[in-house]
Amino acid sequence: MKLFLLLFVTTFLVFNSFSQDFFNTNFNKRKKYIILCDPTVNTIKTIQYLTNAKLLNVKKNKVKFVGVYHEDQKYDFKKSKNYIEMHRLENFFLHEINGELNNTTLFTKNQCSKELRKVFDNSIGIIFFGGPDIQPAIYGEENSHSIVTDPGRHQFEVTFLYHLLGGYQDKNYNAYLEDRPYYLVTGFCLGMQTMNVATGGTLIQDIPFEIYNCESAEEKVQLGRKNLHCNYWQHIVEDTLLMSINLHTISFTNHPFFGKVVGVPKRWEPRILSSHHQAAEKLGKGLEVTAVSPDGKIIEGLAHNKYPNVFAVQFHPEVPALYEDMYARKFHPEDEPMSYHNIIGKQSIRFHEKYWRHISQILKKAKRVKNP
Repeated sequence: MKLFLLLFVTTFLVFNSFSQDFFNTNFNKRKKYIILCDPTVNTIKTIQYLTNAKLLNVKKNKVKFVGVYHEDQKYDFKKSKNYIEMHRLENFFLHEINGELNNTTLFTKNQCSKELRKVFDNSIGIIFFGGPDIQPAIYGEENSHSIVTDPGRHQFEVTFLYHLLGGYQDKNYNAYLEDRPYYLVTGFCLGMQTMNVATGGTLIQDIPFEIYNCESAEEKVQLGRKNLHCNYWQHIVEDTLLMSINLHTISFTNHPFFGKVVGVPKRWEPRILSSHHQAAEKLGKGLEVTAVSPDGKIIEGLAHNKYPNVFAVQFHPEVPALYEDMYARKFHPEDEPMSYHNIIGKQSIRFHEKYWRHISQILKKAKRVKNP
C-alpha cells in the first residue's frame, strides 16, 4: 500500500511538473524564464546544445526555458512534453495558449492577449525560430509563391510579436515593451520575417522569381553560389551528400548593431547558414537594416530603433553543426564534401560566438518584474 501511494504521489508530481499550462501553476517566481516559441523537440535539443556548449551562456540554476505555443499549431507538442519527461529536463517547461485567432484579430486585443501579457510579465526574453512560409493574407497580399503549412502558428507568432512591439497597423497601440524596453526579442529566419510582418512590413514571396526572374532549378543555380539562399542543386542531381542549405557571406550596413553593439569589425564578411526562399521587403515600424546579402538585394539582419534588445537575423546562428566538425556535405555536385564548421572557417565561427555572447549578456543583465 505504501509503495502504491509513493508511486501515485511521484506520478502526480511528475505530471504537474511538466504541465502544459506552466504560467498558471504555482511556479517559482524567483527564477528567470526565457520563452521559446514553437518548442518542438528539435528546438529543445538545439537549446540544450547551445547551453551545454556555453554559446547561450546562462546559469541553469537561475534561468529556465518555457516553450510557448498556440492550440491551433500543427505540431504535436505532446512529443515535446514526452521528451522533457523522458530526459528529466528540469530547465524546460511548456505553456499552451488558447483562444480563437484569425487574420482580422491579430493586430488588436484578442482572446490570447491576457495570456500573452502573463507570459511577457513573467519572462526576461523570447526567441522565435525558423519554419515554413507565412500566409500572405496577413500582410495584405495574394499568395503567389508561398507554401503555407501551419497557418495557426503564424497567426499566433504574428499577434504575439505585435503585442510586444506594436506596428503600423495601429499608431495608438501601446506595445508591451513600452513598459520594459530592455526586454529581449530575437528571431532567426522565419523569426525575422515574422517580426517584420507583425510590425507592418511585407515579404518577398520567392527570392529567385521576384528578384532574379528565375523559376526552374536549372535557372536558379546559374545565379551563382553567393546569390542563392538555399541549395537548388538537390532538385537537379540525386546525391545524398548535397546540402539543402547554403553557406554564403553577408555584409554589414552602417547601422551600429554589429559593429558597436555585438563588437564585430565592419570589414568582416562572415559566412552564415542560409535556408529560405522568402525575405523581408517593406520594413515594419521601427525596424532598420543591419546586414545584407553579398549583392545587397536581400535583408539579412534587422534591429529596432527604439527597443535596444530587439533584433533578428535571416540566417541560422543556432545550428550546432556550425560550431563542431560534424558530418560532411557539399553544395555543388563536384565539390569535395566538408563539414559546415570547416566551410565557414574560424573568423565566421568567431562571429557566431560573438553574436551568442551578446544575447547571453542581455539575458544575464535582465531583471524579472517584481510581483507581476
